[in-house]
Amino acid sequence: MKIEDLYKIYKNHPFVNTDTRSIDNGQLFFALKGANFNGNEYAEQALSKGAAYAIIDEEKYKKNDRYLLVDDVLSTLQQLAHYHRKQLNIPFLAITGSNGKTTTKELINVVLLKKYKTLATKGNLNNHIGVPLTILSIDSSVEFAIIEMGANKPGDIKELCDIADPDYGIITNIGKAHLEGFGGIEGVKKTKGELYDHLEKKEGTIFINNANDVLVDRARKVINQITYLGKDAYYQASLNQSTGFLSLKTEENTSLTTHLVGDYNFENVVAALCIGKYFGISAFDAQNAIENYTPSNNRSQLMKLGSNTVIMDAYNANPSSMRAALENFTRDAAEHKTVILGDMFELGEDSKKEHETIIELANEASFQRVYFVGKNFASCKDSNYIFSTKEDLIKELQNFPINNSSILIKGSRGMKLEELTAYLSN
Repeated sequence: MKIEDLYKIYKNHPFVNTDTRSIDNGQLFFALKGANFNGNEYAEQALSKGAAYAIIDEEKYKKNDRYLLVDDVLSTLQQLAHYHRKQLNIPFLAITGSNGKTTTKELINVVLLKKYKTLATKGNLNNHIGVPLTILSIDSSVEFAIIEMGANKPGDIKELCDIADPDYGIITNIGKAHLEGFGGIEGVKKTKGELYDHLEKKEGTIFINNANDVLVDRARKVINQITYLGKDAYYQASLNQSTGFLSLKTEENTSLTTHLVGDYNFENVVAALCIGKYFGISAFDAQNAIENYTPSNNRSQLMKLGSNTVIMDAYNANPSSMRAALENFTRDAAEHKTVILGDMFELGEDSKKEHETIIELANEASFQRVYFVGKNFASCKDSNYIFSTKEDLIKELQNFPINNSSILIKGSRGMKLEELTAYLSN
């Protein structure tokens, strides 16, 4: 089936689903395959639940005209998303980076919502499946699309740019994340920079932190640059000294206090203010949007648990973000400070070295207690309070409760450190 013909069907049934557990009437079911499942096997179930059509790529599963046979379901999903994108005459802004891209996406979204009907990537749907699904969820009412792009290996950002064809882009930063797939930091730089490569060819526009030498060097060939921070920037701001929520002085010389914890979010906030200014959001509206934004999903959240105050930053972790969180926490004015750090994943051959570096940083700081949890930390040199499993740490917390402390919790998503909150309400 040609994409043009499939698109006609999609226009009549503009709701796409890949999971039979949430199928609704009139949707298109795309029978994707994974390492441990074959979506073709669920096509009949999807149709019985009300799907209008099932897109499959194995002929033996085709029973009637409601089964649409294609060469490859994933490729077809991506092609359909790209075709749909080309029919949309609205701005597409892509965002990637090693740290902070989801928070920055959310901040940009709340700012642009002051003027536009936006659609932004939901959750972490930022890969080769999530981006097409996001694009295909855009209807005629949407005036601005904000697309988050994640990457685990070289070529991932290029692939997503080929699908989404963004007009604007921002890289939050380039750091040590997913090193295993990239083969090292140079691989990270090259891959994240694929967004700049796309916008250079398209003569699109990038928003760039002019104080970040790595980004500035990588962006030299991009003609259209809107800068924030650094010398002669389009948008300037300064960080206020604070011991609680992040606070900054805007270029209008007004004070802006957020509900975000951590000075490392300063650049994310400024990026949103810069983009808001460029797209005509008033300074008052932009500031109001950010002041009213409350983080969720374990991203820089501040929680009060009994006598303890918890900074929950357990959505993801890599050496760069872990270092930034520790450095920020050292400036916390609390009298008693506790750190709980979980494993960082996907670091490849650098894993042991990077975990040992974090152990040294944490132990050298002035924290009352430091706990490390996970197999990666446990494989490092001897240190106090290292636990191979979360269950072992929970036993320690039960036997020696933490009271009247400010607590930083940070680790990779797979560690699920938010489960520790039940044992910190003392």
